[in-house]
Amino acid sequence: MTWTRLRDVRLIPVVFGPLVAVLAVAETRLDDFFGAAATATWASGVVMGAGLMLAARYPLAATLIAALCLPAGTLLFGAPGISGAAVIGMIGAVSWAGWREPTRRAALALGLAAASFAATAPPGASAWELLFVPAVLLPCWSMGLLARRSEERAAQYAELAAALDAEREAGAQAAVAQERTRIAREVHDAVAHSVSVMTLQLGALRRLLGDRPAEREVVAGLERLGRQTVEEMRGLVGLLRERVEGEQVAPMSSLVRLDELIADVRAAGLAVTLDAPADLPPLPPVLDVTAYRVLQEALTNVLRHAGAAPTAVAIGYTDQALTLEVRNAPATGGPPPVPTGAATTTGAGRRPGQGLVGMRERLAMVQGSLHTGPEPDGGFAVRARFPLPRTW
Repeated sequence: MTWTRLRDVRLIPVVFGPLVAVLAVAETRLDDFFGAAATATWASGVVMGAGLMLAARYPLAATLIAALCLPAGTLLFGAPGISGAAVIGMIGAVSWAGWREPTRRAALALGLAAASFAATAPPGASAWELLFVPAVLLPCWSMGLLARRSEERAAQYAELAAALDAEREAGAQAAVAQERTRIAREVHDAVAHSVSVMTLQLGALRRLLGDRPAEREVVAGLERLGRQTVEEMRGLVGLLRERVEGEQVAPMSSLVRLDELIADVRAAGLAVTLDAPADLPPLPPVLDVTAYRVLQEALTNVLRHAGAAPTAVAIGYTDQALTLEVRNAPATGGPPPVPTGAATTTGAGRRPGQGLVGMRERLAMVQGSLHTGPEPDGGFAVRARFPLPRTW
């Protein structure tokens, strides 16, 4: 039996009833007052104890059984009077009914107990004797009522506290939504306008390069990349602000758009080969976005530091992890580049960026690992591993 089961209040009558029966037997054995009627007295006490056990489910019925035991013992079996065990049993029955029953039914239980005591009074009893024992029941019954009202009030307080918690949580969510909307507006005003203007300027430049197809193609790729960047930013902003009904949010970054990313960097002049599974299974959203961003940053670093060096992208997938590798050949026309975000610098005035630092931070969010460094042939490689635990 668990501790929770032991705390069940319905166990109280189950324990109290046998206790009354034991007290009734002990009283008649230890007190000579009952004489020849001792057997009838303790037998009625045992029946009362058995009836009190019903109070766990039927408090009023248990009080009725206990009330009938008193006149049955005195009128039918010649018991000399009310035993102390019987008084204790009736007090417990009335108190329990006052606690567990509605007020009207609890009052009926009190009336049954008082009538039982009055009917059991010996012939010629004084008015005081007729009123004293029933009067003892009134405080006990009142204590049961107070306990029930205290329990009801505690339940009301619990409901009120739950309602206040829900209201407070709703207010906090509203405040968060408002703050996210403000941040989204600030991001849009600070970045979207500038990127849009840059894209328009690239479009104007592309039109001026009509007789230079190679340069025109590069500028067209940059213009397309700028538009894509604006759309992606709008998609991210859409996560920060409350979505307006019917609003279309730009598609999020995902390895599903891997071909688009490779096409963009190829249009920018980078020779990229791709080795990836034909159909990647659905990935957890956070991991999917992180893998896309790491690949995008790695290819951007190649463009920035190695120029048009041939680059190989390899993506692997198992039940345990997703792996990503970006490996570029040595840069032409100069010494090997310093990787973006490296911890040290090479040469005077050369400062590292934050590319690799950002990659490591993204990998840390998904408990992944990142290995970067120069290759024996003078190139550079970025290798990332994204674990796929069964809890995803």
